[in-house]
Amino acid sequence: MSRSIVTIRDAGHSYDGQRWLFHNLDFELRSGEILAILGPNGRGKSTLLRALAGLIKLTVGSIQRSGSIGFVPQDFGGSFPYSVLDIVLMGRARHISTFRSPSKADEAIAFDALATTGMQSFSQKSFNHLSGGEKQLVLVARALAGQNECLLLDEPASALDLKNQAGVLDLMRDVALSQNLAVAFTTHQPNHALALADNVLMLFDETEAVLGPVENIMTDENLAALYGIPVRSITFTHNGNRHTSIVPIFRDRISQV
Repeated sequence: MSRSIVTIRDAGHSYDGQRWLFHNLDFELRSGEILAILGPNGRGKSTLLRALAGLIKLTVGSIQRSGSIGFVPQDFGGSFPYSVLDIVLMGRARHISTFRSPSKADEAIAFDALATTGMQSFSQKSFNHLSGGEKQLVLVARALAGQNECLLLDEPASALDLKNQAGVLDLMRDVALSQNLAVAFTTHQPNHALALADNVLMLFDETEAVLGPVENIMTDENLAALYGIPVRSITFTHNGNRHTSIVPIFRDRISQV
């Protein structure tokens, strides 16, 4: 049964007290459901996600959490002389007593998380020597190793090629369903929201946001207003399944003769 893991009420955030990134937000993250957060650059998507994770305090409003949260940043930042396994074991921190080392059970859970993300063969490699996409998969594994009830991901596919994008999206859907997790992620790719999310939050400007089921919110009109560029939804059939893809309409190229 679905239950509320994170509840946000009357939420707003401003860095200078004058310009709001977002305001008057109300929604829930529920177990077994996936929320996609869309918006143009600078609209506060990452800020909202960090607030949901408890990493920053909102200017106004409240957030109630009834379960543990795993957070996957857009990038890890800095240089860390640890192995991939060490990084994933950091996700076990809340399960390990102070001054204790990870147990064999903790290591087994970490290896399982690496296997889930296809990174088990990298366990002894230096995290610093991985590509951006490989680091992202390790950070997803770290969050899974924490055995949290909510998973928050900031642009989880931004550093990945098309094949690995599809793999991460499939993984997010699989863990949300199989582990009954509440999942929220930010993205600049409307097609990722279409492929994965149950609900979508669109952050238009400081006073306007739209939230609802994907099929109701992901319209050409809403997306064009959100990004300031015309878009068209194209529906097609592949292997007997119906798919929809969002295509931006760029300005026509004018040939120079």
